[in-house]
Amino acid sequence: MTSSKGETGRSNLADRVGIDTQERREMARSVVAQLERLGLHSVRLAFADQHGMLRGKTMRADLIESIMDNGVGITSALLMKDTGQNNVYPVWEPGSGVGESTMTGAGDVVMLPDPETFRVLPWTAGTGWVLCDLFTSDGHPVEFSTRRICARAEQQMLDSGYVGRFGLEVEFHLYQLDDAHLGVDDTRSAARRLELSHTHLGRVYLGERRFDQIEPFLDLLRDDLTALGLTPRSMEIELGPSQVELTFSPSSGLATADDAVLLREAVKQIAYRHGLHATFMARPNLTGSFSSGWHLHQSVVSPYTGENLFSPKEQGSLLAPIGLNYVSGLLTNASASCLLTTPTVTGYKRYQPQSLAPDRVAWGADNRGAMLRIIGGLDDPVTRIENRIGDSAANPYLYLTSQMLSGLAGIVSREDPAPPTTSPYEPAAGPLLPRSLDQAIEAFSASEFYRDALGSGFVDYLATIKRHEWQRFMTTVTDWEQDEYFELF
Repeated sequence: MTSSKGETGRSNLADRVGIDTQERREMARSVVAQLERLGLHSVRLAFADQHGMLRGKTMRADLIESIMDNGVGITSALLMKDTGQNNVYPVWEPGSGVGESTMTGAGDVVMLPDPETFRVLPWTAGTGWVLCDLFTSDGHPVEFSTRRICARAEQQMLDSGYVGRFGLEVEFHLYQLDDAHLGVDDTRSAARRLELSHTHLGRVYLGERRFDQIEPFLDLLRDDLTALGLTPRSMEIELGPSQVELTFSPSSGLATADDAVLLREAVKQIAYRHGLHATFMARPNLTGSFSSGWHLHQSVVSPYTGENLFSPKEQGSLLAPIGLNYVSGLLTNASASCLLTTPTVTGYKRYQPQSLAPDRVAWGADNRGAMLRIIGGLDDPVTRIENRIGDSAANPYLYLTSQMLSGLAGIVSREDPAPPTTSPYEPAAGPLLPRSLDQAIEAFSASEFYRDALGSGFVDYLATIKRHEWQRFMTTVTDWEQDEYFELF
């Protein structure tokens, strides 16, 4: 492969920002060799924005050697948008409203690839895929880069003598895409222009025949995900029509977040190529739909021995002392964490009593109604906490960050939680979780814990973007309002 030094990004940026290590150079050379061996013609460079949505550019493969050193510029305006793709911050004013002069006028930030994340796309020929970290054009880390925030949280755990282990359990809906209405004159919203039908009728939880109905696609999905390095541990039919769940073996915090970001994008792309539409929206507004959640299994192990530090050694204990402390940290910061675990308006419609989703800050032994479900027991090496709070649309980097920082804070404080509950929907179980995105924004914004842990700059940045989203929702007439009042009054 011919080197194209100086054609991209900022000259020698990797060296100037201090990541040009011998290990990274060797991994970069391995990527270049793989591109040549496989004859790839393109590489997709991507980063996860503040919402956990992948953004990026597709570059010629022969430029990758240069890109590994210099990066690729991309507009900073992507960091200032809400989920409606509206610019929340005034990008044309000095500092762009986020205090960063290099972002004025939608100026570039630079994507620097992490060669360790490189993989080959199995569903399209000749194309690679790599995740990137963001830096300013003058060589500083972008403070609002959520991947960087997650990596920093993982390092804090390691510096304290702990390694987090996290397992994904993600639900989503998979519909037959009958018509996407992509005509040049079709300006309807994405949701309204999709004509869909069910892939299975649901109502039979873990039903064997329901699985068989969509197994041909799930086989394709499993094979493509496996080729991508995201091998599912299980593929399951959920209770709702067209609802599916995938689970995965545990990994470290940043690796799990990387996998989750790639998983969501991969599922949607693979589905579309086979005439299907996948959505990770918490609760689609389709008749009979059930809510989808993201349950995050987590434990802490010793970096020296690999021993599970949550596994209890005394009869009658649900968790070892460190595990109890970790639970306390998750419970203490649960409401403030909701903006990171449940960042959409729809996500709060999951929090209903008697629904297999939590509505209170509570924990219990193998109780699927509690926010935290404890799995395992005496000397069980896979003892873990399952946090059932998450929205499937959450930014994986921020979700994982909230768990690592909160759990570590509990370990450091050595506080034990209140007794576990057997009635997770009763008032005595614990305080209610936020009932709306608005309440979650205020809890996050008022959190001294997150202002200390993430910095007030990031807290204010994220809260501002989400408030804009909430205000748009509050000034929009919904279908429910139209149906309820238009003819009646």
